Amino acid sequence: MEKAPKWYLPVSILALLWNLIGCAAYLSDVMLTPEDIAAMDAAQRALYESRPAWAVAATAVAVWGGAAGSLGLILRKRWAALLLELSLAGVIVQDIGLFLLSGVDAGTSVMAMQGTVLLVAIGLVALSRKAIARRWIV
Repeated sequence: MEKAPKWYLPVSILALLWNLIGCAAYLSDVMLTPEDIAAMDAAQRALYESRPAWAVAATAVAVWGGAAGSLGLILRKRWAALLLELSLAGVIVQDIGLFLLSGVDAGTSVMAMQGTVLLVAIGLVALSRKAIARRWIV
């Protein structure tokens, strides 16, 4: 195993924190009560109710895979790459359900957030591949 650059560990820790926030958001989403849903504005409720179960499952793969993969980066384990690739796939599948198949206008803020999530997931896959190529993780 080669010595990783000084920025590697802080970036990996930030990646884990980012994904843990995603895990918390996922849990709060799936634990919404009927009263919580009724309190949403019409656009939010339409988007929430339009999501197929497979898109919600893809979100779970994205956030939990991302968190585990980020932990793997911190531990400098090669399996981190596979988990981060699964996480990216989960993000893509989730976005297909959210933006392409829902038939609901998600709005600018949702699109911006999901765009950021997608870019971070791509970046983490790229980081894991670079870490393998440079032998920072084994």
